[in-house]
Amino acid sequence: MSVVVVANPKGGVGKSTLSTNLAGYLASQGRRVMLGDADRQQSSRTWLRLRPAAARPIQAWDVADDLTARVPKGVSDVVLDTPGGLHGARLKDVMKLADKVIIPLQPSIFDMYATRDFLDRLQEMKKTDKLSVGLVGMRVDERTIAADQLHEFVSRLGYPVVALLRDTQNYVHLAARGLSLFDVKSARLEKDQLQWRPLCAWVNK
Repeated sequence: MSVVVVANPKGGVGKSTLSTNLAGYLASQGRRVMLGDADRQQSSRTWLRLRPAAARPIQAWDVADDLTARVPKGVSDVVLDTPGGLHGARLKDVMKLADKVIIPLQPSIFDMYATRDFLDRLQEMKKTDKLSVGLVGMRVDERTIAADQLHEFVSRLGYPVVALLRDTQNYVHLAARGLSLFDVKSARLEKDQLQWRPLCAWVNK
């Protein structure tokens, strides 16, 4: 069983968007997927409630109060959406579960420095050496100075940038129906699905 944790101490960086679409991708590969939501806002859990019965099944994992809850037998992949401000004992509990950590990062100076501090805390944890940690640029327009600053910043962190995802309303429209990029065949989603390919390959590695 593989556990992928999506984490960043800053709110509003796209953790739930990453978590729900990653769960959708794994389910599209025929895997038995659970999606956990440790955030008080419960955005991922709301997405699951909106998910149509005809879509590929994704189970809910209730970890709001107990991160040590056991995953039922037969589950192949777990995706865990985490809250902003994750730190201390709560962060340690989450990292004990993780095989991979995906850290969404927006091209703003505030997000970048908050993320650097978070990576420093991860590095202090003993199990971090065994973790695969990857960064994902969120709402990135490659044509902007902000994108150039993001590239320069992450080049000094020592962690791979496994994908750069654009800002698009496609995510908003899909989320409102409990769907992911990988549940719908549409030409208008092809660019976004293409941007996800390196992230999917990294998760499968």
